[in-house]
Amino acid sequence: MQSLTPRVVVNPTLLDKREVRIQRMFGQIAPWYDFLNHFLSLNIDRRWRTKTAKLVPANGRGPILDLCTGTGDLAMTYDKACHGKATIIGADFCHEMLVRAIDKSRRAGSEGRIAYIEADAQLLPFPDDHFQIVTVSFGLRNVTDPDKGLAEMVRVAQPGGRVAVLEFSKPTNRYFRKLYLWYFRNVLPRIGQLLSRSKESAYQYLPASVLQFPDGEAMAQKMRDCGLTAVTYYPFTFGIATLYVGEKPPAATA
Repeated sequence: MQSLTPRVVVNPTLLDKREVRIQRMFGQIAPWYDFLNHFLSLNIDRRWRTKTAKLVPANGRGPILDLCTGTGDLAMTYDKACHGKATIIGADFCHEMLVRAIDKSRRAGSEGRIAYIEADAQLLPFPDDHFQIVTVSFGLRNVTDPDKGLAEMVRVAQPGGRVAVLEFSKPTNRYFRKLYLWYFRNVLPRIGQLLSRSKESAYQYLPASVLQFPDGEAMAQKMRDCGLTAVTYYPFTFGIATLYVGEKPPAATA
């Protein structure tokens, strides 16, 4: 029986995810990154991060890691949700993004509570079983080997801790999906490219990377394959974004 789901065709030349290219691309768009995120999403992305911190709250048992933190939005959302009482680390391998994250934290009054570290998601400089929550927002699909990045997130999470992945996804309603994909492929790249002047076509890469990345049950299964249990997911705004949450199994007792 033929599937009723529209087939998504992606230009493979846009999906060069070598570390050096991704670093360079995000470094180039860093000055425009926050403005374009909020402008192109009509500020809905702020709401998604707030909902993430509510659905995956801190419990006071250890630090929080925000991976691929970019300019630190989710790290600062958790700092606000925890009333400044949680130890939070934001990690990213793009230096230009971290410079802006540090400046934003200073202006937001969270300087000194959030530590920013330049690190590769595929080889984290943290010990096993360390963080109560490990998050990534709109960054896992940009990792050269997303499975390796996800495995690292699980490794550094505490037994009983949670791993949360907030990522773009594709709406399931066929009418809204058609309208959204038209905007995502035609309007968003043009505005993003016009303002950012990205030499790496960052805002053409964005829809291409989203459309080829697994979502829904496929993404949930990837998390289970990495050893997470009680995996669930929450579609946001008609499925434009989805929050995936899994728990690292408690340590076995002798």
